[in-house]
Amino acid sequence: MRKTMMYLFLMMTVLLMAAPVYAQGGAAAAGPSWAVFIGAGLGMGIAAGLCGLGQGRATGAAVEAMARNPGARPGIFVFLLIGLALIESLALYMLLIALRMFPKT
Repeated sequence: MRKTMMYLFLMMTVLLMAAPVYAQGGAAAAGPSWAVFIGAGLGMGIAAGLCGLGQGRATGAAVEAMARNPGARPGIFVFLLIGLALIESLALYMLLIALRMFPKT
């Protein structure tokens, strides 16, 4: 545990010290880079894929739980809906971030 914490703090230190390297110097760029569009699409694809996996697993577990104990259906169903809403919010937040990355015209 101690070694893991040491590596964690070392990584945080390296990342915080490397931040000034990426500071923009000089004149601002004329337009958006191609990496913005690739990053937005890649991020949205990953978020959508992981949301689909998470929703499938959550629904499968809820159906299995309802099959084992039908009397607990109302409680399981409520928590399933809350969980699915939280999982779906990941994709919606990523969509907002992706749209925010595009330049305003």
